[in-house]
Amino acid sequence: MAEGEKSKTVELEDVKFHQCVRLSRFENDRTISFIPPDGESELMSYRLNTTVKPLIWIESVIEKFSHSRVEIKVKARSQFKSRSTANNVSIMVPVPSDADSPKFKTSTGSAKWVPEKSAVQWNIKSFPGGKEYVMRAHFGLPSVEGDELEAKRPITVDFEIPYFTVSGIQVELFKNTVKFSFFLINIL
Repeated sequence: MAEGEKSKTVELEDVKFHQCVRLSRFENDRTISFIPPDGESELMSYRLNTTVKPLIWIESVIEKFSHSRVEIKVKARSQFKSRSTANNVSIMVPVPSDADSPKFKTSTGSAKWVPEKSAVQWNIKSFPGGKEYVMRAHFGLPSVEGDELEAKRPITVDFEIPYFTVSGIQVELFKNTVKFSFFLINIL
């Protein structure tokens, strides 16, 4: 380690490896060595016991207008570096169960009403780091609605960021070795 470099230690809990991982190599020098299985599989899972800031920060404002309509404004801001991009971002925003007549406006992506979940689903295909986007939704509400208290449900966000881990674990080298076997058959 060069002078002035800092060593960063990350404590992982509940570490689980796929059965293809050579555990002895990991125990000796912390290298994850494996022969990839056919198809898609999860190589490793772990849990962090530290507080981290959300990678996509959500702010929402809900305004009800005389029990006849509701307006929802949702702001999503990526809190990771611009060299990373979140893919397939899906933001589920709960709405009153009696809402109808949806209208949406988004600065990016598309929004759709999911009435069976009483929610708006805002989909963003690609969300670069350091960006902010806004979605507005307008719904009608029955004029006979009382002051019904619905349980407040959270906004949920699902996404993928390739080659990114909250823990800071990095893949330094990934070798894919393919071995071919040839059989020579002599036909006389």
